[in-house]
Amino acid sequence: MEEELKFLNKTIDETDQRLTELMINNETQSFNRSGTLFYLNTKIYASAAGEKKEELFEALKEQGYGSLVVETVNANSLSAFVKEQILENEDLLPNWLEGKVNVFERTTVGVRKA
Repeated sequence: MEEELKFLNKTIDETDQRLTELMINNETQSFNRSGTLFYLNTKIYASAAGEKKEELFEALKEQGYGSLVVETVNANSLSAFVKEQILENEDLLPNWLEGKVNVFERTTVGVRKA
């Protein structure tokens, strides 16, 4: 059953990637199909860069964001924080975070009832 679940998750990911590419290439932000709305959704993901975890924690504390640091930085909280910092810094990662976090965007197709 575990192998079947892995296969299904892989199939879902591949289908999502293909649909995302088609929507982007056709400049389609959203569409309705049988009462379901499909829309492009871009998220920012951030994590501590390699061996820079301690430097990141120290930098967060020095910049007044120590509340994000516990024993680890929650990945979702860090991603939301980095997204906010990028928006506030003219779409650029602030210098004090450079090299301390890995950042990438992933665009997927969101689905909800229309």
